[in-house]
Amino acid sequence: MTDFGQQFRLTLITADPVLAAEADQSFVDRIGVDLERLGKAERQRGEDARLSDHRLQDLAAVGRALSRAELFVRLNPLNPDSQREIDTALRSGAKVLMLPFFRTAEEVSAFTRFVAKRAKTVILVETASAAVRLRDILTVPGVDEVMFGLNDLHLELGVNNHFEVLAAPLLDALAGEVRRAGLPLSVGGVARPDDRSLPISADLVLAQFPRLGATGAWLSRSFFRHTPPNWDLAEAVGALRARLTEWASASPEMLERARADLAGQARVAAKNPEAFEPRRRA
Repeated sequence: MTDFGQQFRLTLITADPVLAAEADQSFVDRIGVDLERLGKAERQRGEDARLSDHRLQDLAAVGRALSRAELFVRLNPLNPDSQREIDTALRSGAKVLMLPFFRTAEEVSAFTRFVAKRAKTVILVETASAAVRLRDILTVPGVDEVMFGLNDLHLELGVNNHFEVLAAPLLDALAGEVRRAGLPLSVGGVARPDDRSLPISADLVLAQFPRLGATGAWLSRSFFRHTPPNWDLAEAVGALRARLTEWASASPEMLERARADLAGQARVAAKNPEAFEPRRRA
């Protein structure tokens, strides 16, 4: 898989047109805003996860900064205002719309009907209910892509951290369902492979994507922290893609060792939550 990293879909969440323009020129594939607020603060209380203050009005400004990347929006979970939110996002130029935090195929069906093939649709599987019902959910007409959201999923499953989910056989099974459905799969977020400030190895995380058959991820917030002097975003993205390609060429045995090592680091991190805190904010 010599072009695995080059074809890997990277998505950046930002309302900053300057950063959006830089990411666009650095060959980040999707750039846009995060509108999800309904219920998120309550269910992720104490997790210091991404709680956005973005607004629909930010979308047009980000869109004007892009010349090649697709304009992206993570919507609110399905609610009485969803049709208006979707229509407004589309009028502002959105090309990719994501539905977060759903539990049923019926919610996904309503989402795809509201979009009505006017944009690409991505469903963010991050509840235990959606994981259990995934086979039925994947039959809903109009779903273009699937992403697994590991922060909420680890909370729902009651495990220590989202790396425990990433290394678990459960995710193998869920990824297999998506592959059988013939849909592109994204999983969680990625940091810089050379970032040694993180208590969980970012490089071991990268090994999980070819193992799972996943071809997309968020650019995590930690990607932009603790950057070296004269740091260049385009070079960092290029290095990330190159390392993904290297892992895609690894043997199944090497990928399995990387999974075991990641699981071990996740267990250690769970026993030392203070050291783990910076990575939780990724």
